[in-house]
Amino acid sequence: MNKYIAIMCTVTLLASTACTEQKKDNFQYRSDRFADLEILNYKVPGFEDLTLQQKTLVYYLSEAGLWGRDILFDQNCRYNLLVRHTLEAIYQHAALEHSGNEWDAMVTYLKRVWVSNGIHHHYACDKFQPSFTEDFLKSAIAATPAEFLPMPADELFQTLQPVIFDPTFLAKRVNQAAGEDLLLTSAENYYFNVSQKEAEDFYAAMADPNDPQPISLGLNSRLVKNKNGLLEEEVYKVGGRYSEAIEHIIYWLEKAINVAENDAQKATIAKLIEYYRNGDLRTFDEYNVLWVQDLSSQVDFVNGFIENYGDPIGLKSSWESSINFKNTEASARTEIISANAQWFEDHAPIDPRFRKEKVKGVSAKVINVAMLGGDCYPTTPIGINLPNADWIRRDYGSKSVTIDNISEAYDKAAQGNGSAQEFMWSEKEIKLSQAYGYLASNLHTDLHECLGHGSGQLLPGTDPNALGSYSSVMEEARADLFALYFLGDEKLVELGLLPDKDAYKASYYQQMMNGAMTQLRRIELGKDIEEAHMRNRALIANWVLKNGGPKVAELTVRDGKTYLVIHDYKALRDCFGQLLAEIQRCKSEGDFQAAQNLVETYAVKIDQNLHKEVIERYAKLNIAPYGGFINPILTPVTDADGNITDIQISYGEPYDTQHLRYSTQYSALPLNPATGLYN
Repeated sequence: MNKYIAIMCTVTLLASTACTEQKKDNFQYRSDRFADLEILNYKVPGFEDLTLQQKTLVYYLSEAGLWGRDILFDQNCRYNLLVRHTLEAIYQHAALEHSGNEWDAMVTYLKRVWVSNGIHHHYACDKFQPSFTEDFLKSAIAATPAEFLPMPADELFQTLQPVIFDPTFLAKRVNQAAGEDLLLTSAENYYFNVSQKEAEDFYAAMADPNDPQPISLGLNSRLVKNKNGLLEEEVYKVGGRYSEAIEHIIYWLEKAINVAENDAQKATIAKLIEYYRNGDLRTFDEYNVLWVQDLSSQVDFVNGFIENYGDPIGLKSSWESSINFKNTEASARTEIISANAQWFEDHAPIDPRFRKEKVKGVSAKVINVAMLGGDCYPTTPIGINLPNADWIRRDYGSKSVTIDNISEAYDKAAQGNGSAQEFMWSEKEIKLSQAYGYLASNLHTDLHECLGHGSGQLLPGTDPNALGSYSSVMEEARADLFALYFLGDEKLVELGLLPDKDAYKASYYQQMMNGAMTQLRRIELGKDIEEAHMRNRALIANWVLKNGGPKVAELTVRDGKTYLVIHDYKALRDCFGQLLAEIQRCKSEGDFQAAQNLVETYAVKIDQNLHKEVIERYAKLNIAPYGGFINPILTPVTDADGNITDIQISYGEPYDTQHLRYSTQYSALPLNPATGLYN
């Protein structure tokens, strides 16, 4: 698998949200709170300082990014657009009382659909269970004027009844349970009526083991059985699947070319347009090569079918967009890391056969994001490393970014929520976190994205997809361990990245505590760990606790509460190095069995007593486990002739208003009135 390593979704802050209204520097970070989520605003520092050309470029790229919203909804589940359109119509037009328990429950359900781009939890992948009744939905549909509904009312309710209310129908968006057919038991819409074996055999037959520059097979298509029972790909391109949305994306990308900062950026955008037109994955690779070599542009972007976390077998990618520009001051630390990339590679605690003899093209910067779209919205990563193809990384390098203004928003919202006092072992750990936690967390992200994902190499002849469904978790663990190992190296103090030799301990404690305990608050009691990043963190923490033993770190009980205690930080670093060496070996050699053993042993199962305790302790703090974001509004200012003279940025649009506006302005995919489905 070679499309899993772009985004680190791990938020290493102690908590991403709190429960009281808060303003910092006259900016209100908190906006809305419901279910297990808190919705935040993020600032875009430095936008006003961009040139008019750069602001206009950000605006055009942002418009292109917003037009892909419907694509992701449909990719996540074929019924998502029908559910969203129906509930939005009820919310805005139903002739019934807009109050009461059932109305409020429906509104909460709709808000969750907006967060997750569908009916399944954005992180846990389980289908939401509604707190409103079937009778309420039926009456609400009947009370909504027909012109606002996507299909006739009676057929609409009959179609939606199992989708919303039957817990066994489309139960999981992405199923990762070992021993099951991961495609037939998943609700994602990358495959239709295709078994796991059929899909794996289909793409295995297409692979060329002798190709030194293999394409990312299956990346931009849905695999289906045609009327003759044969497998075929529905390619995402102009004239193909999602053409209606892609044509709008191209329209705004073509406008962006006219205000690009330089010839390299123009060529990159033009190649992306070419790829959207022909759907050829060789063209996509050509685009990535151009994109990764454009290092002089201050404004940058991600746009396309990038990450494969939503595909149970890790081939097909979701649509996403992120528009950003460089934070010059904060980028000083990532530039130091990039400049020393070869030193880190040479000193990685892995078999020398798996190290890159010459590290190429490692670039890293800190950015401020200006607009999020697709699989980056409304929940978003705090770091990005692209492109994903191993051969492009090998021959041309990669771009890595840490998203400063998103991390800042999380940090501001989490201040004073009480989680440190509740879960940290002693005042010593609390003071370490207060002094170094934010810095260490950002540096961990820098190392994870800039060097971790780009480190190491496959042995000649190793299939990049050899680890199959375990590729994502193994890759995230590899990047995390690389970052953790070097956080504890005195080289970081020598380079001026950390203020003293103890600062790294703040990140070590937070990472271990989160992996072993506190992330469990995000999982429903009784469930296994399934999301790749959560499995990664559990794998690392649980492996260390078992193999390092109590002399290194342990979970201990005091006054009826469980705490993580780290006894030997240097020995802990050695443990990180040992596990990194084994995970790198698994990837470099394509050892599926060893990867499976690691993940299934350490990353899946949960101690139910500990799980129950963590949930109960967090419940008393009233902290939402997850956070999402509201985009700012970019508004062009024009003169009498229609020429853009400025782009104004504003904040504070209500959460529901933004999503309803997006559904009005950026809905491109038509639904069949007979089935309620796209195509």
